[in-house]
Amino acid sequence: MTKKGGEKMRVDINSDLGESFGNYQLGMDDEIIKLVSSVNIACGWHAGDPNVMARTVKKAIENKVAIGCHPGFPDLMGFGRRSMQVAPHELKNYVKYQIGALRAFVDAEGGRLQHVKPHGAMYNMAAKDELMAKAIAEAVYEVDSNLVLMGLSGSKLIECSKLKGLQTASEVFADRAYQNDGTLVPRSHEGAVIHDSEKAIEQVVEMAKHKRVRTITGKVIEINAESICVHGDNPKALEFVTEIRKRLTMENIDIKAIVDK
Repeated sequence: MTKKGGEKMRVDINSDLGESFGNYQLGMDDEIIKLVSSVNIACGWHAGDPNVMARTVKKAIENKVAIGCHPGFPDLMGFGRRSMQVAPHELKNYVKYQIGALRAFVDAEGGRLQHVKPHGAMYNMAAKDELMAKAIAEAVYEVDSNLVLMGLSGSKLIECSKLKGLQTASEVFADRAYQNDGTLVPRSHEGAVIHDSEKAIEQVVEMAKHKRVRTITGKVIEINAESICVHGDNPKALEFVTEIRKRLTMENIDIKAIVDK
């Protein structure tokens, strides 16, 4: 993300955290939360539970990391990555419910909710489906029009959110491959997830500095990188985010939360 007037470049680094639940532990939250500028916290539907939500919110505030709500489909077994067909008014209520749940923990700790970023199938479907994108944007706007809506760069979700009057954050992915239309390669396809840290870092620098990315077929497309996501459940997440921070600093790019002036 480049600021006007020749000012120093800046970008947000976010990660999806708080995805453990019950006796199941997922991710490296304690380490990653110290290295990112924003976190997206699961709200109990695709992952997470009230105890994990409370703990993750507290850690985010302690580490001065911006907090985002990460709503997903009610699909704990499928980790929210299975597509669901729901009416727009139902989707609005799904999102509102999860924002409200997380916001209770944020308010209780004296913090502030910065943004909303849909998870998994909800995120990917809303990138292409205008009705879904509108429903999510309306849900966020009706709860709090000051919230930022984070979505895939160039997506219907970003487009509809801007039309609704919301501040947006165009997101790119360090550890995911792209298709020629700017959407992510489905996880079921070979090469969808990048495991090579050097490849991930080079992709991030290209997106942040030059606003472009090479797709899985080799085509170079334009992309707007305002926030970079490193998935917390990627086995190499800690290595990725550590090295990405180093490289961005070397490239003279500031790492700051979306609304951090």
